[in-house]
Amino acid sequence: MFRTALRNVLAHKARLLMTVLAVTLGVAFVSGTLVFTDTLKKSLSGQAAKSYDGIAVSVSSYGQTRGDNGQKEGDPGISQQTLDKVAGTAGVASVSGRISGFAGVGDENGKLLGQGWSNKGSNFAPGKDGKDPRSTFTEGAGPVGADQIALDKETAAAGKYKVGDKVRVATNGPVKEYTLSGVFTTEDGEVKAGGSLVLFTTPAAQQMYLKPGFYQELAVAAKAGTSADKLLTDIKPLLGKNATAQTGAVLADQQAKDIETNMGGMSNMLLTFAGISLFVGVFLIYNTFTMLVSQRTRELALLRAVGAARGQVMRSVLAEALVIGVISAVIGLVTGIGLAIGMRSAMNAFAAKLPGGDLVIAPSTILAALVIGVVVTVVAAVFPAWRTGRIAPVAAMGSAHLPASSKSLLLRNIFGGILSTIGFGLVFLGVSQGGGDGRWSIGGGAFFLLLGLIVLLPLLSRPVIGALRPPLQKVFGVPGKLAAQNAVRNPRRTAVTAASLAIGLTLVTSLSVLGITMGKAIDRLSTDKIKADYRVSMSEGVRAGGLDKSVAEALAKAPGITDVTPVAEGSFRVGDSFRGASGVNAATLANVLSIETVSGSLNSLGKGEIAVAEKEAKERGLSVGSTLDARFDDGQKAALKVGAVYKDAEGLISSYLIDNKVLGAHSEEEYVRYVYVNTDGGASAAAEKKVVDALGKNPAMTVATQQDMRDELGGVINIALNIMYGLLGMALIISVLGVVNTLAMSVFERTQEIGMLRAIGLDRGRVKNMIRLEAVVISLFGAILGVGIGVFLAWAVGSTLTETIPGYALVLPWDRIGIFLLLAAVVGVLAAMWPARSAARLNMLTAIKTE
Repeated sequence: MFRTALRNVLAHKARLLMTVLAVTLGVAFVSGTLVFTDTLKKSLSGQAAKSYDGIAVSVSSYGQTRGDNGQKEGDPGISQQTLDKVAGTAGVASVSGRISGFAGVGDENGKLLGQGWSNKGSNFAPGKDGKDPRSTFTEGAGPVGADQIALDKETAAAGKYKVGDKVRVATNGPVKEYTLSGVFTTEDGEVKAGGSLVLFTTPAAQQMYLKPGFYQELAVAAKAGTSADKLLTDIKPLLGKNATAQTGAVLADQQAKDIETNMGGMSNMLLTFAGISLFVGVFLIYNTFTMLVSQRTRELALLRAVGAARGQVMRSVLAEALVIGVISAVIGLVTGIGLAIGMRSAMNAFAAKLPGGDLVIAPSTILAALVIGVVVTVVAAVFPAWRTGRIAPVAAMGSAHLPASSKSLLLRNIFGGILSTIGFGLVFLGVSQGGGDGRWSIGGGAFFLLLGLIVLLPLLSRPVIGALRPPLQKVFGVPGKLAAQNAVRNPRRTAVTAASLAIGLTLVTSLSVLGITMGKAIDRLSTDKIKADYRVSMSEGVRAGGLDKSVAEALAKAPGITDVTPVAEGSFRVGDSFRGASGVNAATLANVLSIETVSGSLNSLGKGEIAVAEKEAKERGLSVGSTLDARFDDGQKAALKVGAVYKDAEGLISSYLIDNKVLGAHSEEEYVRYVYVNTDGGASAAAEKKVVDALGKNPAMTVATQQDMRDELGGVINIALNIMYGLLGMALIISVLGVVNTLAMSVFERTQEIGMLRAIGLDRGRVKNMIRLEAVVISLFGAILGVGIGVFLAWAVGSTLTETIPGYALVLPWDRIGIFLLLAAVVGVLAAMWPARSAARLNMLTAIKTE
């Protein structure tokens, strides 16, 4: 029987290829993801280990902490005295004190070099030999004066800087110009990943990032023969309560674990692609084996007649699935390895430099590819194999195409109705609940709804396709009428074929509607609320934190700038709860932001009172005249009177507004997120240049127009939508294969019928049109159901967001929905090319004689 199964696999090469492709796509995504993430983890972990070479013990400071009274306690870092004590410990060869923070270097056009999240500055800390173990200088030497810096080799090359050149360095304040004293190479992982490193003198770095005389970290090297654990034990008693020490080996291991955790998000996203691909591929595999069994009904019946048992026939079909699964898994694994190589090359091409290293193909990856490929294929073939074993030999010999019984269809419809009812019930329950709990209920309902849709597709095919029949007949005549009739001739097979497209379009449509609706709401929010000409902020990805207060001061002094309103972030505590607050300039707030009041007046901010967002006020039972007993970060208490309640403006300001003078009086360093600016005469190229010049052409800062702000707020949504469109593309590819299979089977079953149609005058061109239109009908059937369910789920999820997103109102993107339906029709046309050609080339006399 195994030899028979193998012969049957090789006898249907075309359908074998389509099934292999469906499984290969999913296996390739899984294996490619595992190889890529394993390789990246090993490379980054190896790079992290290199950065701790020669470090026996690393000491880190938590900085100052706040006591129960809110006052800061302890030193801001590790003092010079502590460093000296550690250096005097027996077994210590050397100690290097380190300070770091954000520092960005601009090129000749003012553009930031390197990736913003990994642009940093640190101190040049030479040992007794005059060398810093972290850097190897290829040109010049380390900085010795406050006006000098050194740059890593990649950054210097990218900016075309040479020793002696003037280099403009950006922090979160005004740009400063330094003389380049040297260029160095480093094993720093962030630099290797595409960042930049600027080395200042130690006093300059301390003044810039911490406080003179203090360090953030100590790197301790051990003398020969001294163990790191022994050194750690001796050093710990010398440290204050706000510092901790670990061996370099422990830190390297911890960093490797952190890398693995951080890689989880990327890995899960890629595996989601693979899961959807495999799920959709199951329908194609099921259809393939159903058709193969149908084509070989008489053959299998003959095997039964000569003595083969039901189990043997079933095992024969499952053996075919096993062979196809193994072939698919092997091809998918090889393809996945190629995909991983391509992903790494693509990331390097987009300036996300990755450490070098060999590909990691773990045994678990090979095992996963084989198991997934085989299990998915065999599971999809179980039901067709079971149905094969149930066919009586005599009945099978009498008819090659046995339709499903009405009883089985009735049971299927009842089961599908139950699943759909549960799904609808959970969705409407979620709508009534609202919020996060409601979205969980809707998610569960969507799962049952999709299952119910898949089960009910044969029942739904007749009315949906029946609605398409009149226009098809009117436009295309006889081929259109026959196409609609043929599409519902075998509702089970039509349903399975349409399922993959329906699932893909359900996901994509729901997320498209949600994304575009949220984008419109955000766009209205920014259009309605932001009146300022420009907004100044740190560039995206830059980790410098907030803007320095000197930014607002520099802008206020610049000619042509009329209003400057910094928005600072702070907090205060009421009882045991923290309340986030936005600090604003009460006098100029109305000129840059349009904040609608529900009661009271925002002018009260200038009197030291506060304003509260409407939602927060309702939850806390606050109104104009209420008083909050607040305690600020510096430990001081104040009675804050509510002077206004305003409409929520999430994404722009916090739930509490307070004057910057009040907030700044209780904060040593205000965290200024944005500075809103109005210019004389409004926004223009000349006005924008004035703002940029006032900032010293700082490459780490962004001057955004109102359109830029809208684009930025919608950027995350667009990324999510692009990912979903990738899923749609994958579903379309598999759908093409499924429609090809279905049409090929349809042509096979109707060979005699097609011959008769040819004999009575239906020419080859109209035969092709009939097959093409049948494919289009099946594809549109899946697309219409997918779009309908997708819009319904988008409405349900959107109803839970109305309180979170001000101005949320459902928007149906008719243009994109039209594109989705058009793509479905194109899928049908492409999938019908081979079956239509085969049907048109049939010899009519031979076809008429076919049984």
